[in-house]
Amino acid sequence: MPQVGVLVGSASDHPVMEDTMKTLEGLGIEAELVTASAHRNPERVREWVNGAAERGIEVIIAAAGGAAALPGVVASYTTIPVIGVPLASSDLGGVDALHSIVQMPPGVPVACVAVGAWGARNAALLAAEILGIKYPKIRGAVDEYRAGLRQR
Repeated sequence: MPQVGVLVGSASDHPVMEDTMKTLEGLGIEAELVTASAHRNPERVREWVNGAAERGIEVIIAAAGGAAALPGVVASYTTIPVIGVPLASSDLGGVDALHSIVQMPPGVPVACVAVGAWGARNAALLAAEILGIKYPKIRGAVDEYRAGLRQR
């Protein structure tokens, strides 16, 4: 049963989000990757989010570039924690997406990580830390990962 849902607005976002999926897998966390655009197919986004808890999703990672509406739209439909990954898909290099995600209105929070691949990896780690509060095995995997960083 997936514990993390990874949502991207376009198939062209998949290469950046491979870091997310690989990091989650390496930590022993099941995840599902879905493509649905907040602008082009908002109904699909709503349906996916509304069924997330039933599918075992406990954290959602939503990646988007440009106006980056996807993380905020996702957060508007659920109280499951949402982590936004800004993508550099426009001439502004992801700064537009970063500002869109971090400027959520009060009451609809979205956590935000760095632009691009670094953010994609950190989103997976943040999701793991959130899940680690409930699951000791995941907390142990994160502790082991972080210990490995200190040895580099």
